[in-house]
This record gives sequence, structure tokens and C-alpha cells, in this order.
Amino acid sequence: MTLQQEIVGNAMQMAVVNLRLGQTVYCEAGKFLFKTTNVTMETRLSGPSGGGGGGGQQGGRGGMLRQAVGTAMQAGQRALAGESLAFQYFTSTGGEGTVGFAGVLPGEMRALELDGTRAWFAEKDAFVAAESTVQFGIAFQGGRTGRSGGEGFVLEKFTGHGTVIIAGAGNFIDLNPADFGGRVEVDTGCVVAFEEGIQYGVQRIGGLNRQGLMNAVFGGEGLSLATLEGNGRVILQSLTIESLANALRKAQGGDKQGPTGGLFSTGAG
Repeated sequence: MTLQQEIVGNAMQMAVVNLRLGQTVYCEAGKFLFKTTNVTMETRLSGPSGGGGGGGQQGGRGGMLRQAVGTAMQAGQRALAGESLAFQYFTSTGGEGTVGFAGVLPGEMRALELDGTRAWFAEKDAFVAAESTVQFGIAFQGGRTGRSGGEGFVLEKFTGHGTVIIAGAGNFIDLNPADFGGRVEVDTGCVVAFEEGIQYGVQRIGGLNRQGLMNAVFGGEGLSLATLEGNGRVILQSLTIESLANALRKAQGGDKQGPTGGLFSTGAG
């Protein structure tokens, strides 16, 4: 059954989730806002697929050891990706309960419904909360794509069945590359999430010629753009973390961006 939730607010949205008796939802540490008293809260290092959620001590000591190793590997993978080490789990124990969650930046939230046929990928820190039937993982975008793509190097991956709630900065726009000739090119910081089947990559802006250098130095995008190809849903955000950080520094009299706004900008890294 779909998670009963409502996304409220405008500039800084939050998700209000209504839990049925015994239903569990989990979030990344730091995304919880409030709960009713009949909802229990538990912090674990393991995700819902890591056995830390009531799976029992299968296989005696050997099963416990495998579970501990699996949990440690999950936590280590998230640490390498710069994600939170722990998850918080909320379960309604006395009738229906309510829990509130929010992202960390001013912007929108979105509830995605997984039916088990397609995974979803999202940028770092986009994850807010999900049903316990949704598995959270880390996908490393290797090779040249990851090293060039900045935000694209580490992606959050969601599989299974149920509802997952994500958040981004600014306003969202939904599109399908298939509606635009099969391919779109965007600022690497604008990608929030996309369905499995979309091919994500990074390309250099222009060549090592006069116009290519002009794009890199004065265009505000640096040397690379993200590319999204295929047929599937893509969610983009109108505000990047780097542009927000630059605006805050400028407001505080510490603008380091300079007149070019491009390759030589000392934006958030």
C-alpha cells in the first residue's frame, strides 16, 4: 500500500507522513522534524535491507556475524560517499501515527512511487525518507564520468516497492529526454534524480579552442555539462548548491567568484 503522505509548504517544503499501525518509515539522520507520541524512534547503522530491522538472529552466531559485516560494509560505503552513517526508523505502535520530515535546503520535495520494475537514482543528500520496503544504496559513477561530473560521482540508489521522498533546491522541473530528441545537457549541479534506463554522463563544453575557453572561463559552467539520454523521468532543480553558496558569500561581503563566474570561480567544492 502506498505511503500516506502530504508535502506541504512553499519555499521550504516538508513531508507529513501518516503511519498505519505497525508501519515503518526511515530517514537519513538530520531529516526528522516531529512525531506523535505513539510513534517509536530507533537509530540504526543498517539500511532496511541490512538486517538491522527485526530480521532476527538467523543462522546463530554465523548469521549474526554476517549481519554485522553487512551492516559495517553498508555504513562504510555511505561514509566513503559522504552520506550519514545512520538511519532513523519510525514505527507506529498505537494506532495511526504522524511523522514530519524535511530537506536541508530551501526548495521542493517529491514523493516517488517504486513498483519494483525500475530503480531511481538521486544526487547526494537528496534522500529524505522512505518506507521500509524501499532499499537505499550507493551507486558510484566510475571512470571519467564520475571524476568530471562532480555531483555525479556518487549517487543514491532506491530499489524495491513503496514510496521514497526526495528533496532538492529551488523549484523542480520534470522532463523526459525522449521528448527532446533523446538527449538533454544540463549543469551538473541541476540533476536531482532520474529513473533507471536513463544514461548519465559528463561531456566537456566545447573543444580546446577560443569558444571552448570562453565557455569555461566566462560562461559560469566550468569545463563540463551533465548529459542525460534515453526514455524515462528526469527531475532537475533550479538552484545549485554552488550558486546558493556564492550568493551567501556575496551577501556577507566575501564574494570570491570574481568577474568571470566560470572556471576561475572559487565556489563551493
